[in-house]
Amino acid sequence: MSQRTRAGLLALCLLAVLWASAVFVPLPYVTYYPGPTVDILAESDAGEIVRVDGREAYHDDGELRMTTVYVSTPQEDVTLPELMQAYFDPDAAVWPRSSIYAPDETDESSDRESEAAMTSSQDTAVAAALTELGEELDPVVEVTSVTPGLPADGLLEVRDRLLRVGDTPIADAQDVVDAVDAAVPGEPLTFVVGRGGEEVSVDITPEEVDGDLRIGISPGVGFDFPFRVTVDISDNIGGPSAGLMMALAVYDTLTPGSITGGADVAGTGTITPAGEVGPIGGIQQKIAAARDAGADLFFVPADNCDGIGGVDPGGMRLARATTMHRAVETLADWVADPDTELPTCEDTAS
Repeated sequence: MSQRTRAGLLALCLLAVLWASAVFVPLPYVTYYPGPTVDILAESDAGEIVRVDGREAYHDDGELRMTTVYVSTPQEDVTLPELMQAYFDPDAAVWPRSSIYAPDETDESSDRESEAAMTSSQDTAVAAALTELGEELDPVVEVTSVTPGLPADGLLEVRDRLLRVGDTPIADAQDVVDAVDAAVPGEPLTFVVGRGGEEVSVDITPEEVDGDLRIGISPGVGFDFPFRVTVDISDNIGGPSAGLMMALAVYDTLTPGSITGGADVAGTGTITPAGEVGPIGGIQQKIAAARDAGADLFFVPADNCDGIGGVDPGGMRLARATTMHRAVETLADWVADPDTELPTCEDTAS
């Protein structure tokens, strides 16, 4: 065997090793795939997903589907074959990890953030629905998440209403942060919260985490509702992107008749208490998920209109959503005439 042949074979072996290594080397990307849809008007194992106490509820046969996306987690290893599979899948997407997750984000911290966002989104969706029905609501500060293992774990609960910390009355979330930051290390702080219609007082001793005093909660905005409405979404689903669809489901449950006309309606979008619809991530995957679930109509947040090019909705109609009020009007028009002209992403007016 000549020296040239031996060198060629060695180069081929090295190249094969390099390719084999590349297949298993984690790459700094995130994959998106269509996830499951959830009919918020349906029943879960515990009963109706939307439950109302203190006001009559109206349940119908229509469907209002929230849509989800399978996203690779912050610490998940994504390899070259997985990226290539997602790249060539028309319903999937690939994004740089840095555009989705913070450099130090972990699976655990991502889950906590997502859980807190869902809790806040549920309350905001109820607020948007009640505002659409003419109710005037007072905002409050509440616990949106509790970090396991930190001082508040087992003492404070999600949706506890934060009334006072020590002698400081709580008017906004920053008041809670400031009160903890000003605490004397090693000494307990008294937290007074509203829970189940009663005031509860607990002593919590902050501990130092990364140089700052922490008790392990996320304070956020809640509302003083005139009656109780809960949206029982699985703990496996997080984030704020189902706000619009939860608001529509609550509105439908609190009004006689069916705003869907018995049809299968899906969509996505964050929501504000005033009913403004905001953008979300994974719009193409969510449209694909709704299409595959058999939805007839899909609400696209106006600020996501630039991201739907190339997606195949099949026979499902796409309607642009700017506000809760406009979405209710769009549904009424569509139910009255499924062929009616709807607001679309080609429109410029709201």
